[in-house]
Amino acid sequence: MSTVSEQPSAIRSYYEGLSEGVFRAITCKVCGGYTFPPTGCCETCGSWDVIPVELSGDATLLLASHNISPACHPRFEKIAPYVYGHIRLKEGPIVQAIILGVDPTPQALKALFERGPVPLKAETLQMDDLPVLAYRIVS
Repeated sequence: MSTVSEQPSAIRSYYEGLSEGVFRAITCKVCGGYTFPPTGCCETCGSWDVIPVELSGDATLLLASHNISPACHPRFEKIAPYVYGHIRLKEGPIVQAIILGVDPTPQALKALFERGPVPLKAETLQMDDLPVLAYRIVS
């Protein structure tokens, strides 16, 4: 039996995956739910019987808004102002991430809202300190 220190870090694996353009999660052997970003147990049922998986990167934008000024963390100052949204992954979880290719103006956000749920594809933004998850609208 392995000890905790011998098990790979879910967070390290997540960020290494982002650096490679791979979107890592876990799926539960008990309930079939997905947890993203990955943790040690299932966020749906709490089971520790989980396995690592790679996600498709496909998603749907549910809601978008713009950031406030100043940026919420210094790593985002270079890209501010930007749009972020609530996103439903194809595999089920809902996450928040930056939305690329949308102007952070009231007019652009209104037009995006009027389109309704729109398809997205995951990308990685390489910031100065860590890679960051982002999504781009699929035309």
